[in-house]
Amino acid sequence: VLSAYKDNAAVMEGSEVGRYFADHETGRYDFHQEPAHILMKVETHNHPTAISPWPGAATGSGGEIRDEGATGRGAKPKAGLVGFSVSNLRIPGFEQPWEEDFGKPERIVTALDIMTEGPLGGAAFNNEFGRPALNGYFRTYEEKVNSHNGEELRGYHKPIMLAGGIGNIRADHVQKGEINVGAKLVVLGGPAMNIGLGGGAASSMASGQSDADLDFASVQRDNPEMERRCQEVIDRCWQLGDANPILFIHDVGAGGLSNAMPELVSDGGRGGKFELRDILSDEPGMSPLEIWCNESQERYVLAVAADQLPLFDELCKRERAPYAVIGEATEELHLSLHDRHFDNQPIDLPLDVLLGKTPKMTRDVQTLKAKGDALVREGITIADAVKRVLHLPTVAEKTFLVTIGDRSVTGMVARDQMVGPWQVPVANCAVTTASLDSYYGEAMAIGERAPVALLDFAASARLAVGEALTNIAATQIGDIKRIKLSANWMAAAGHPGEDAGLYEAVKAVGEELCPALGLTIPVGKDSMSMKTRWQEGNEEREMTSPLSLVISAFARVEDVRHTITPQLSTEDNALLLIDLGKGNNALGATALAQVYRQLGDKPADVRDVAQLKGFYD
Repeated sequence: VLSAYKDNAAVMEGSEVGRYFADHETGRYDFHQEPAHILMKVETHNHPTAISPWPGAATGSGGEIRDEGATGRGAKPKAGLVGFSVSNLRIPGFEQPWEEDFGKPERIVTALDIMTEGPLGGAAFNNEFGRPALNGYFRTYEEKVNSHNGEELRGYHKPIMLAGGIGNIRADHVQKGEINVGAKLVVLGGPAMNIGLGGGAASSMASGQSDADLDFASVQRDNPEMERRCQEVIDRCWQLGDANPILFIHDVGAGGLSNAMPELVSDGGRGGKFELRDILSDEPGMSPLEIWCNESQERYVLAVAADQLPLFDELCKRERAPYAVIGEATEELHLSLHDRHFDNQPIDLPLDVLLGKTPKMTRDVQTLKAKGDALVREGITIADAVKRVLHLPTVAEKTFLVTIGDRSVTGMVARDQMVGPWQVPVANCAVTTASLDSYYGEAMAIGERAPVALLDFAASARLAVGEALTNIAATQIGDIKRIKLSANWMAAAGHPGEDAGLYEAVKAVGEELCPALGLTIPVGKDSMSMKTRWQEGNEEREMTSPLSLVISAFARVEDVRHTITPQLSTEDNALLLIDLGKGNNALGATALAQVYRQLGDKPADVRDVAQLKGFYD
């Protein structure tokens, strides 16, 4: 691992290959032999997707792409992954026996709306930006269960929208540079608009708690063409090697420039003075607060040395990417924002007031034991069980989530979702080549088993790691220690039993399972407000998601040609069952239990870590 928890994405060591790009002086394309280190990033965009699925999912993917591009001193996104957890779909005319309607708040859309619009938004952004989406997952869950907190509603009215991916970065650009005093502070990308106000704050509340107008105002809008223009500028910059004009770069996300610019100068050990009216804007009627805080997408903030500004200007003009110099770095760790329209200082304060260390949080929590009832199997026939399980979206065929985007763009896709002559979407992992001239590559895979947390928090977390490992094992990686994990944690903080359960799950993975396997988790994200409240007639209801851990596994691949798939061959072979469950055959919180509206009492688990490692080896 070359970079972890200090930048917009994590970086691990890649292979030495020929990266294909043009020489700045001659314009001639050629292969440049150098290490292509690997970026890893996975984040979520849950709240906006619940309010407006297409732009919510699109800006989720777009924000993750920007995180990759804004790593170090500039990097290149390559391939993406997408995931969704939602409540029951209840397709009109095709409702399933386990899909009871428990109601929902008026301001959020239905699970069916999310799954008809959200995947299209994510796919459209990846497609229009020029990045293939090669991996994903889809889960539905919504039920009244007898769990840790007694009988209650558990499901994904507040959905999970997962956006992640891999990219490449030059060795000498992994670490950010030093911001010199007087360096120009630049906003690269589209103009400010009165959209996406308060998104970071709105996403941190239980859905239904905030004002409806604030919820709708918090959703951003996507513009993948603008982001691609910006990425082309970043590409031209990193291709210059030592002459890269980018000293420091961050993407603009939650909080807009009010978050991005202070973060930029603070991380570079500087202060900054800014002019509000130099910010490009499409809405001159916006207030100073709206100009400084809006979350208009497709923007990056950069520090560029003053003497390299002409070169940066030339690159931006070539790509027709808008930019504005809005300030300069100062020696004093102070933030000042001048507004020449009103001739005043809307912001004038020491940086540590804004970014100083916040006090540690203390939580008084209680450990609760799950009260699951044993699975009742009487009356269940094999034929009916198979039919129901195959109709559960988590298990069912997922071509509709795959064929909505170009999976071959870049020319470096070695393994996408579709397998065999009938193109069935059952690949275990996604694999890309590291370059156009080699068989080295990168792989990524996903694991998650959230409903199990309703019975056993730690088992659910261990199963997520186990599934990610057994999925990524389908390609040639080598030692298990080469695999790096991203952990995305979703929980309803403050809900009875969930805080202690989160601690239990984190401990199980971070202090026990992963160290025993020799694995590290250099990147991740949390979303701690996975609850929805609303009024249903005279009754106040709430829908709380199960504690959900989504593990994404990433690794360097030694030879992309040695990737296997579930496609069976009938010639001279045998089909082996390797039972990592050690004969327990636990049915708690399985698809079978779900389709018969049960939870069960005993879930599957990673019962023998040495056996799991032995299977991989």
